Parts: sequence; structure tokens; C-alpha cells
Amino acid sequence: MPYIQTNDSRFGEPVNLFVQDVAGSTYDTTSTATTFAAETTQPTIIFIHGWPLSHEMWENQVAYFADRGYRCVAYDRRGFGKSSKPWGGYDYDTFADDLKAVIDELNLNNVILVGFSMGGGEVARYFSRHGGASVSKAVLVSAVTPYMLQTDDNPDGVPQDTFDSMAEDIQKDRYAFLETFAKQFYGVGLLSNPVSQAHLNHDFLLASLASPKATLDCAKAFSSTDFRADMSTITVPTLIIHGDDDKTVPIESSGDKSHELLPQAEYKIYDGEPHGLFVTAKDQLNEDLLSFVQAGASSYQTTSAVTY
Repeated sequence: MPYIQTNDSRFGEPVNLFVQDVAGSTYDTTSTATTFAAETTQPTIIFIHGWPLSHEMWENQVAYFADRGYRCVAYDRRGFGKSSKPWGGYDYDTFADDLKAVIDELNLNNVILVGFSMGGGEVARYFSRHGGASVSKAVLVSAVTPYMLQTDDNPDGVPQDTFDSMAEDIQKDRYAFLETFAKQFYGVGLLSNPVSQAHLNHDFLLASLASPKATLDCAKAFSSTDFRADMSTITVPTLIIHGDDDKTVPIESSGDKSHELLPQAEYKIYDGEPHGLFVTAKDQLNEDLLSFVQAGASSYQTTSAVTY
């Protein structure tokens, strides 16, 4: 089932979300989605991509977990990848509703949500808007939660001027912006080349195919949406992972603050890693995700951050 149709037809036509649904090696690949849900207690992992990429950013994680027998679902957010590109609906209430449509259509239970960057906002909003239905665990990777924007009551946030400049650059020359942004995303510099030029080229292609309207509107959404109240509704075992050299979503205003609001969550800080640690630290990330996925019922008590 490569596409799932949402109930949103506000913009003249239904919104279709492209879904990659990979059955792990322990599953009968001839079974239906309903059979998957009914015949296994193995969790399904839903990977929610970051801005401005698509579900394809998760290729290393999907392959890793599918090879170990897990069912993996990764989908393109509206406006990105192969999903519909409507003229609106780029807000977190709608994103959470789109996620609910994926879970419902595939008849999923015992879901582990893994949200990267702006995808972390979808995880938080899904809990506050839909009660975390069918979700057993949550992971926030380099996430924008709980609130990126600097305000009087959020002094550690990112100044509005930074986001205004980003919006201006996108509108002036989106392709030039994407090329520069990708280097910061992975921590590429004169003496640092954690990813190849070929990888940067691939990401540029993914990002350039997104809707310009979605690219701009989503930047506004993840920079200005306050998830602090949403965080208190996350009542399942949670893992927070963030790089301490993240220049895109600074750890001081995101990972650290998320752990303050979810002190019972596991918090792993990746020393020296940039925003795109799903590539630059893919082996460590995969191992940490696997340990979390395989862990039994958590006592869900306050935990301290671990840096390594």
C-alpha cells in the first residue's frame, strides 16, 4: 500500500501520503496489514523524517531494523517526497492527524514513534491531540521540542531574527539555501567532512523536490510551535538523543529542555555530533534504538543524561 489517503480535502483534493512499509524478515510478506497487526506482538517502528528531506533519510535505520525482523514504516510528510503537495495544512495539528491516518489505515498497534528534528514535534503533538493512541514508546532524535523560539519565558531559544533570515534566504534562492544548509546539517567544514559530496548531492535532490510552499511553511511551523504543554502528555517510555555540536537545533534549547520536561526519559548526548547524526553516527544510533526497542517495561523513573 504505497499511498494512504487522509481525510483532509480542504485544498480541493484529498491528500495522499507516500508510505514505505517494510516487513522484517520474520514476517510473511504475503500477509495483509491487518494480519500483521493481529498475528505479532513485535512492535512496529514508525520513522518520521526531518525538514527538508523525505522518508528516504531513514534508509540506514529501516534496513538495520528490517534485517532484524522488525516491521518499519516511513512516510513522506505532506509537501515532501512523493506525497501530495497541497497549498496548505502545514501545521502540527494537521501533521498529527496525518500520522493518525497512517496508523489507522495500517491497523497498527504497539507502535514505536521515532521523530527526527521537526518530526519530534509530530510525536509530541500526536500525544496531546490523539492521546498517543496505539503508541508504546517514543524517541526524539535531534528534535525541535519543546520550543525553539526565543521568548521572554523561553530565553534559551533561538532568536526570531535567525528564522526571519532563513525564510528570506529560502524565498530569495531556495536552491542556494538548501546547498548551504546541508553542510551545517552534517557539520561539514574546511577540516571536517563527515559525509561525502555524493551524499550532500543526494540530500539536495530530496530537498529540492519538496514543495516550496511546504518548505517555507514548515520552517515557520517548527520554529514557532510551542510543544511545552504537549510534552507532559507523553506518558510512555521515551528516549531522547541529541548531538552536542548541533548547530541546526541547538541542544541547549531542545534536548536539554526536553529532558527537563521528561526527566524520566533516557537521555543520550552524542559528543561532537551535528544535527544529522542519523548519518554521521548511524551505527551508534542504530544500536541505541535497538536497545530501547528491545527493553522491557520501564520503571519510568527520573534518569540522568549520558554523554558518549
